Amino acid sequence: MAKRDGIFAGDDPFAITRAWLAEANETEINDPNAIALSTVDATGLPNVRMVLLKEIEDDAFVFYTNYTSAKSQEIASTGKAAFVLHWKSLGRQVRVRGLVEKEDGEKADAYYTSRALDSRLGAWASDQSSPLSSRAALMAEVAKVTATRGTKPPRPPHWGGWRIRPVEFEFWADGAYRLHDRFQWRRATLADDWEIQRLNP
Repeated sequence: MAKRDGIFAGDDPFAITRAWLAEANETEINDPNAIALSTVDATGLPNVRMVLLKEIEDDAFVFYTNYTSAKSQEIASTGKAAFVLHWKSLGRQVRVRGLVEKEDGEKADAYYTSRALDSRLGAWASDQSSPLSSRAALMAEVAKVTATRGTKPPRPPHWGGWRIRPVEFEFWADGAYRLHDRFQWRRATLADDWEIQRLNP
């Protein structure tokens, strides 16, 4: 096993990620939990966009979105996704690849309820990723939803979470002269133990 110490030390990649994110919370100006989420469409063409990571569980990462969106359709088709957390202030990043499953139960309900009312109403009003005739049309739909759903709208059936269960991590830290430090954690299946190796920068 590759020798690791300092910021790379530990036997739990989720704990390392949590520790790095906690540091980033102190140094990143905006959204230290922003992830660049990558999926693949039916033709094999990659797609990437920024979303907010909402929870690091013991063995998974969770974010929330509209299930009719392009990202959700692509995830549902392949059952796989990848993302990167990047913190310029720390000179670090975490890359993750894994298998994906829905989170549309009590956790999704609780997170939806915790959001601002306008965001909850927006989840009802927006048919995410589909064509929109104008901004005015969207605002009209928001007004309609506000009138019909009131101030305590339930979570829409088309909105919830996705849970990414990793089969691969890479922890990267900036090094002088572009001689970066990289450690890769891999496992063939979710039931396997992690294999760890240092990578060339």
